[in-house]
Amino acid sequence: MPAQVGPVADLALYDPAKGVVTLEDADRLRARVLVVPVLGKYPADVGATFSDGRSGARRHNAADIMAPRGTLVISADDGVIRRLGVSTLGGITIYATDPDDRFVYYYAHLDGYAPDLHVAQRVRRGDILGYVGTTGNAPPDVPHLHFQIMRLLDRNRLWDGVPIDPKPFLQLPGALR
Repeated sequence: MPAQVGPVADLALYDPAKGVVTLEDADRLRARVLVVPVLGKYPADVGATFSDGRSGARRHNAADIMAPRGTLVISADDGVIRRLGVSTLGGITIYATDPDDRFVYYYAHLDGYAPDLHVAQRVRRGDILGYVGTTGNAPPDVPHLHFQIMRLLDRNRLWDGVPIDPKPFLQLPGALR
């Protein structure tokens, strides 16, 4: 059985409601060498917002990356676009997976998608996906990208994986490929 990451020394990988992510998962995610998914932003620009509270008893479970409206949102990793949609909370959103379908990358509050972006499209790290915005429940005067990583549990429920704090895994600045 793989070693499991505990709630203290886990780089915020622990979610008591859904279980844990293994050390193997953390190592695999680190090996993906993710870029900050906003053009021109550096890992140090990413806020520590993962554990922040939200309305009710829910937790943020994501990193907010502040940027001017219309700034390019780029793919943090190689992978496949799995779902494009609009929701009350996330606004205009994208769900993508890594090439192994192990991790889900969720991009939310977009102002729009890149031209011709479509489901089942293969993307590479640094490809343009969309534009920073304030759709959904984002404050209209605070454009940002809500970026979430989850350990995929069920490919039919992309939104329901184990949340992983993106901040420790964003290793390179946001740049086009």
